[in-house]
Amino acid sequence: MPDQHLIHPTAIIDPSAELAEDVVVGPYSVIGAGVKIDTGNTIASHVVINGPAEIGKDNQFYQFGSIGEAPQDKKYQGEDTALEIGDRNVIREFTTLNRGTVQDRGATTLGDDNLIMAYVHIAHDCVLGNDIILANNVALAGHVNIHNHAILGGFSLVHQFCTIGSYCFTAMNSVISKDIPPYVMVSGHMAKPHGLNIEGLKRHGYSLSAIKAIRQAYKALYRSGLTLDDAITEINELATDCQELMLMTEFLNNYVNRGIIR
Repeated sequence: MPDQHLIHPTAIIDPSAELAEDVVVGPYSVIGAGVKIDTGNTIASHVVINGPAEIGKDNQFYQFGSIGEAPQDKKYQGEDTALEIGDRNVIREFTTLNRGTVQDRGATTLGDDNLIMAYVHIAHDCVLGNDIILANNVALAGHVNIHNHAILGGFSLVHQFCTIGSYCFTAMNSVISKDIPPYVMVSGHMAKPHGLNIEGLKRHGYSLSAIKAIRQAYKALYRSGLTLDDAITEINELATDCQELMLMTEFLNNYVNRGIIR
């Protein structure tokens, strides 16, 4: 049970909720039934967390968030779907994170070490990896999959069922209706490719030789005039000498649902 000195007297916590003893809950926050919160979490004022939801360690929830609410899906009929949140995430003001639906995997999942800025919406059945940044007012429709280290600029909109690869970067106001392979930068309405996230790769320690190989892969996809199948064949060959390109080959071979941005 949590230390009552860390729970503001105006907070409302359902008797079935399970909170670690060091969880801080601010004024007027509400923790609903079926919520499990591990150690080190700080929940500011006026946050609503509904379950079923499992929250890992050392997360920060800023004021006025709506976490684990029912999905905005007309097919939802009150089933016990879930929200899963990992460790060390920062979830800023007015974020909405909905639970999953039984028509998909039944859960919405947020990994570790993510920065979710103010007014972000993460819809039902989305799966987000680790070390992702969603800037202010990003909106993800249902069933979106975002891989590790991606950055989405403010007001980016992502169509349902899209997949965004690792180390991608979207400019502000991008409207994304197709899948984005790893490392690619996009912008516009509708979003189009505009090179590689080279600065991000350098910050993550990518070598010059790896970056050169990734540039060759980008050229095969976007500047060679090859069909998508032929471009994938060429990238698969490049990946035999560059381990970092395995992210792109795995994505192109396994994660493309709506066709890639080209």
